[in-house]
Amino acid sequence: MKLDVDVLRYLSKDDFRVLTAVEMGMRNHEIVPSELIDRIASLKHGGTYKVLKNLLKHKLLHHDSSKYDGFRLTYLGYDFLAIKTMVNRGIFTGVGRQIGVGKESDIFEVVKEDGTVLAMKLHRLGRVSFRAVKSKRDYLKHRSSYNWLYLSRLAALKEFAFMKALEEHGFPVPNAVDCNRHCVVMSLVRGYPLVQVKQLQNPDVVFETILSLVVRMAEHGLIHCDFNEFNIMIDDDEKITMIDFPQMVSVSHRNAKMYFDRDVECIFKFFRKRYNLSFQENEDESDDSEVDSDEECRPQFSEINKVSGFLDKELAASGFTGKDQEDIERFIVEDVEEDSDSDAEGTEDEEYNADSTNESNIKDFDSVCSLKKEEDNTPDCGDRQIEHQAVEKDRHFERDDNPEDESSQAGCDHDSEADEQIEDPELMKRLTKQRQRAIQAARGRKKSSTSRTKYSDKGGRSSYKSKVQKQMSSW
Repeated sequence: MKLDVDVLRYLSKDDFRVLTAVEMGMRNHEIVPSELIDRIASLKHGGTYKVLKNLLKHKLLHHDSSKYDGFRLTYLGYDFLAIKTMVNRGIFTGVGRQIGVGKESDIFEVVKEDGTVLAMKLHRLGRVSFRAVKSKRDYLKHRSSYNWLYLSRLAALKEFAFMKALEEHGFPVPNAVDCNRHCVVMSLVRGYPLVQVKQLQNPDVVFETILSLVVRMAEHGLIHCDFNEFNIMIDDDEKITMIDFPQMVSVSHRNAKMYFDRDVECIFKFFRKRYNLSFQENEDESDDSEVDSDEECRPQFSEINKVSGFLDKELAASGFTGKDQEDIERFIVEDVEEDSDSDAEGTEDEEYNADSTNESNIKDFDSVCSLKKEEDNTPDCGDRQIEHQAVEKDRHFERDDNPEDESSQAGCDHDSEADEQIEDPELMKRLTKQRQRAIQAARGRKKSSTSRTKYSDKGGRSSYKSKVQKQMSSW
């Protein structure tokens, strides 16, 4: 969308108030309801709807009534909010021509009060040419949903932070002036992109300078990730200036070596094709010698010593979690060791508990077996003897079916005999109490079983015959 700054002159305070209300509503709404805009703007006499019509006419807002009546900001409305803030701060007073277009940004000339010309970069993520932001950039981090305006704001903040840090450490980068929303204001570089330069007076010197910048940035803990002829500016004196920094990552990133080798390969490839540079000390016809000499000239990621600074820690670059990577790894190792120790202790406790429970269960089972044996030997009425014979028959059939139970029962009998030989009075008291409880429980079960059989016979032929017999006896 073309930036028409002439409309900015005729916008009133109410217009910017409504634009700000829509921006505030978009923090938690994809389409901001008109009622919410009216409440946030709080204009008198229903003036919000009149202002919305004016903003729609200039394409600063987009109206959507598919689910409900609502509005959202366009990139042009977001541009006007950022430019208005910069003008109120006194950063610049006028906007000039467009000097650059990229896959994720537009660059314009801006003028200060004293006539100094600066560069204004407006990030525009979400274009058709660059929509794979979630896989190509790390602006989202842990977020699942996103808005293009919000992503553009994150990219601008990240580029401004990298530009300020690199400038403080003496790197040839533009001077970062200010940042607001998705807009970054910087000094204008008096030069040309390297891709537009056909000839150089000293291509070897320029090549060594560019290559040293890549190595020096890696020593400071950063990798450019897009260091090619399109992001290198060169002036008439063949001085180099780097641009475009939102995609920079840390040297501790998992793909840092791949990004570093790709940046180096882009530089070698461009200078070999454009300026016919040969990176050989001794010219040989064999291909193996070319490969070997190429590898000797090419810097290796494993040979870089990160001793000059820690910009990735200061700026929390991609691939760095905010703390020192070594401390994090040490913390993880300690956690793993503690978990393993706790697991080992837990298994030992479980084994000890299992052994103790098994021993207690064996003792209880032995006591119950001895109780059953005594119960069988106690004399009682005829019904109990009959029931005792039935139980013995059942046990006999169970022994025939399960020979293992015979061995266990024999063991129980042996243990009961051993218990009887014990002369400790306290143990004998406990055993007698357990036997009495077991006998009472067995008697209760027998009563319940007989009651069940009586209940099942009610209404049957046996009950009918018993009634007839009673009547015959009464007659």
